[in-house]
Amino acid sequence: MYVSEILALAAATCIAMSGMLIGELKGRVNVFRLARWQMVASFLMTGTASLAVGGWHSLEPWQIGYLALSSGFGIVIATTTYFAAIYIAGARTTALLFSLASPFALLLGYAVLGETVSLQQSAGVLLVLLGITLAIGLPLGSKAALSAGTPWLGIGLGVITAIGQALGSLCARPAMAAGVEPFTAMMVRAGFAALVFLLASLLPIAQLRDRSPMTAKTQVTALGSAFFGTGLGMSLLMAALANGNVGIVSTLSSMTPVVILPMVWARTGVAPPKAAWVGAVIAVCGTALISL
Repeated sequence: MYVSEILALAAATCIAMSGMLIGELKGRVNVFRLARWQMVASFLMTGTASLAVGGWHSLEPWQIGYLALSSGFGIVIATTTYFAAIYIAGARTTALLFSLASPFALLLGYAVLGETVSLQQSAGVLLVLLGITLAIGLPLGSKAALSAGTPWLGIGLGVITAIGQALGSLCARPAMAAGVEPFTAMMVRAGFAALVFLLASLLPIAQLRDRSPMTAKTQVTALGSAFFGTGLGMSLLMAALANGNVGIVSTLSSMTPVVILPMVWARTGVAPPKAAWVGAVIAVCGTALISL
């Protein structure tokens, strides 16, 4: 009972923890190196889990293409912009912007699959946008909002992350609906992304080839972010989607912007502003209207 719901909440918590750990790496590991590390580690973790549960038996050749395409949008692109957004705008803001994945998925379903959009779902989109605007402190008609302190680049990268995640979910849908085991699905997605990042590291571009020495603490933090994020967190989410109501699971897994607030408070010793709490709750309510 409530297994899928618990898995979805656990996924939200893991993803929030991963975001916090990634924020700790700012200035110590560049985005591309971190992405490469995460994907290789995630591939090894999920591959081991897939072998342990025998999930690879559930994988059919035609599903690999869908999962690889899902990886291209949802991991190769979205993970890179996600890390960059955390470095620029912070883990809390990026987690909130990630809520946009639900409205984007709704719009893509309408545009690509011909799915209908109800009045309730439209209201949900507006609530998500309102919650993000309130929590981040974007302009609501006042001149103060145009301040230079607003991390516009980070916000833009966060929006790209949400679009990539929505596209990734759309591409993975046929394979997951056919019954691919969750760890195996993540193994394919992480493996494809790891291959892309490893090949990219061979290009004569300094940022892609960065191999400067790192401390043991930095390495442990990077591996921890991989374990909680693309390893455990995304596998829990796929397990929840495979066994539970999609709307309820999507709503509960979107709790990351709320879950991360007490983590930020505990880590920094500074309570997030009231607007952050209210905005995060509004955004989650909007996701609920879209998903349920």
